[in-house]
Amino acid sequence: MGDRMNDQQHVQDSHDLASFGYKQHLHRSLGTFSSFAAGYSYISVLTGMFELFGFGYAFGGPRMFWMWLLVWVGQMAVAFCFAELASRYPIAGSVYQWSKQLNGAIASWLTGWIMLVGDVVTVAAVAIAEQIVLPSIWSGFEVFKNTTQNAVFLGVVVLVITTLLNMSGVQIMSIVNNIGVVAELVGVAVFVVLLAFHFQRGPAVVFHAEGTGPGIPGFSIFGGSVALLLAVIMPAYVMYGFDTACTLAEETKDPRRKGPKAILTALAASGLGGALLLLFAIMASPTLNPAKLGIDGLPYVIEAALGTTLGKVMLADVAVAIFVCTLAIQTATIRLTFSMARDNNLPFGNVLSRVSKKVNSPIVPSIISGVVAALILVVNIGKPQIFTIVTSVAIIFVYIAYFMVTGSLLFKRGKRGMNQKDRDGLFSMGKWGPVVNGVAFFYGVLMSINLIWPRTAIYGPGVDAWGGVIVIGIVVILGYLYYQTVQKHKYETHGIVADHRADSSHEIVD
Repeated sequence: MGDRMNDQQHVQDSHDLASFGYKQHLHRSLGTFSSFAAGYSYISVLTGMFELFGFGYAFGGPRMFWMWLLVWVGQMAVAFCFAELASRYPIAGSVYQWSKQLNGAIASWLTGWIMLVGDVVTVAAVAIAEQIVLPSIWSGFEVFKNTTQNAVFLGVVVLVITTLLNMSGVQIMSIVNNIGVVAELVGVAVFVVLLAFHFQRGPAVVFHAEGTGPGIPGFSIFGGSVALLLAVIMPAYVMYGFDTACTLAEETKDPRRKGPKAILTALAASGLGGALLLLFAIMASPTLNPAKLGIDGLPYVIEAALGTTLGKVMLADVAVAIFVCTLAIQTATIRLTFSMARDNNLPFGNVLSRVSKKVNSPIVPSIISGVVAALILVVNIGKPQIFTIVTSVAIIFVYIAYFMVTGSLLFKRGKRGMNQKDRDGLFSMGKWGPVVNGVAFFYGVLMSINLIWPRTAIYGPGVDAWGGVIVIGIVVILGYLYYQTVQKHKYETHGIVADHRADSSHEIVD
């Protein structure tokens, strides 16, 4: 009986995908938890918290807690918008595909291009986070005395392993990812409980600045902003990537209903767990000195509160979380590449969209994403600010892609019945749609401006302070020029259009 129902669901999902012009080539095997795990592992509270807790605390002090709540509310608004789109367009590549349904050719191309670059940079940014944890667990992980060189080495090793796992197919990848997510969920809960037994102060501490900056800071054109505008980068870096739950839509059973739930529950669980971990860590820290916590970060708090042995055991759990986070982000990058390539929206589309019969997964994008992410690390090997540079650039790309989608949805809202409950029970915000959508869009715009603002604290002194602006400008200009010289010609010559009738004949199975 169960097998028959599964077969019926598979046929229904395949027919649903065919209505968008695509054939079922990827292996549809993911259930409810795997869908949730894909979004949760991309967010990965432990990864982001351990990588940037020190950075955020150095600028915001205990008030960083309020920045976490601010970002959580803003991203939940974005997640509700994405949940509506996921229920209506359950296609691999999520953000790119949603933009394609809402926009013309150039807008969808730029959205996909920016998101793709952001994903690749994020893979690199997360992989080097192992440097924050592994050497603290065992000195043998400190292969190079130079911190930056060692971070790049560990990052490249992680990328090699995640690339091989992604080349093995979605089933093996999801098993590893699910195990990692369970470990992280348990780890967050254990961290919170254990820290609760080591409080040094009460929760009112989150109203204190501890010398990190007076009041609410403002902008400074050449020097960058201080305090909270910089501290917000930490939670902004953690709480994104929840759309990954729907990037795997073509490999998920009944994605129209499971996708929206996965997006919302992944972000809700991450936001709550992260808020408690952040609050309890500040309350349990032996010191609130920004100079100490800003450098030693969360690993110092954990080892000081839990002791060396138990602290290292818990840090091992963090190392696992960082690994599966890297795995999930690379998986999302691969599916986005595949989705754009089969629409002939990338060079060598026939090769990039090829699905292996053995593992029912794209192999070439797996290899390319791993190699490019490793190159990003190697290029930055001489920069001591590698963590903040790579991380900040990654965030900017994804936030821009996000507000391009929420902005398009806000503009089109009402014309396609998005404000009304769907007859088939698809997710909808109903009358709250315009309000939540508006919050999501303006939050994304303001956060992107804050992240890209020239700052020596992030990018370095002099011209380097404009690194975010320069990199984003180069990527957008290159994307626009490529569209005008190559993609536009493809559309005119082959009749490829950016709507649900996109040609998928070049999607090859070897």
